[in-house]
Amino acid sequence: MTDIRKTALITGSGRNIGRATALALAAKGHNVVLNGSRDKDACEAVAAEAAELGVKTLIAMGDVGKAKDCSDIAGAALDEFGSVDILVNNAAIRPESSFLDMSEEEWNRVLAVDMSAAFWLARACLPGMIDKSWGRIVNVAGMNAIHGYKGRAHVSVAKHAAWGLTKALAKEFGDRGISTNIVSPGPIAGDHPDNPDMVAHIAAQTSKIPLGRLGLPEEVAAAIALLASDEGAFINGQLIQVNGGTQT
Repeated sequence: MTDIRKTALITGSGRNIGRATALALAAKGHNVVLNGSRDKDACEAVAAEAAELGVKTLIAMGDVGKAKDCSDIAGAALDEFGSVDILVNNAAIRPESSFLDMSEEEWNRVLAVDMSAAFWLARACLPGMIDKSWGRIVNVAGMNAIHGYKGRAHVSVAKHAAWGLTKALAKEFGDRGISTNIVSPGPIAGDHPDNPDMVAHIAAQTSKIPLGRLGLPEEVAAAIALLASDEGAFINGQLIQVNGGTQT
């Protein structure tokens, strides 16, 4: 391990990609700040796994779709560890709604969670990164950052905006030793409800993947861990697709 112990804040880290990322960074020797909006038990389970790897952990529950909660989450991390060196904006919601039936409340909620949270948390963590002349911001977008999807206009807009924010931060803070990148996972295996509609959806997604299978959360986490490392220092302002070759 070449990285000196740092502190990583990963939103939505109770399960799936967030959980795998927290454990991948803990395996690198970094302290981890875990976040969820409702399921504290899941975050506590991840914290226990991370602690077994010899790192310190903190659980900072809160709704990243609210600016005040983002401030509180980052504040708890800063109070405990002094700085957040690695910020992974992973938490997201992906509701489906036809464009003409979409309420203003739903539109604003998706943009808040899927895009504005990255703005609020980056603003809170960047001063400490600037002080250290070292920092990593990794946003997680999904394929909505590349393709527009029927029934998910709000999600597609939010994730395209997160890609734009990524490029802007990469240029503004790159000379401070801070890289900003975005990871776009394809269809990933996870905690899916056991119902016929979901089974059909997964089968349809798998048929589009040249590798012939869903990705694993750990495979996305590996890409995030690289971007968060010293070895990934020259990767900046990039959208990294982890999707098995999926094109649509």
